[in-house]
Amino acid sequence: MSEAYQKPIPIMQPWSEGFWKGTKEHKLLIQECNECKKKIFYPRKACPKCWSSDLGWAEASGKANVYTYTIMKDMVEAKFAPDLPYVLAIVRLEEGVNMMTRIVECDPEEVTFDMDVEVVFEDITDECTLPFFRPVKR
Repeated sequence: MSEAYQKPIPIMQPWSEGFWKGTKEHKLLIQECNECKKKIFYPRKACPKCWSSDLGWAEASGKANVYTYTIMKDMVEAKFAPDLPYVLAIVRLEEGVNMMTRIVECDPEEVTFDMDVEVVFEDITDECTLPFFRPVKR
């Protein structure tokens, strides 16, 4: 965080507050319905399975695999242009939920479907930390 962060910062809603508090502590939290036990991501106000609003937070393992991805090479908002090329992906967490993210710490051309990845956190401001995923080192 040596220079001021110039990219968009997520808008934190009351129902996503637990997720963002977790990322500040470098923990990946996902919602869990206290009624039917369904794991939920992205954060919501009610369970998409049973519609209960009795939701809690569970720490995820941070382990996932790449479900699908694209390599961004061009045509991005100007603030993201210095990062090109980069990988946008949907990863499937061990807990069974999908999450959109960036794959970092590897050459974009080395990303593959089903690649094992793990969460890594970047403190972008004093108030906000973003979760990204990197290949699992073997």
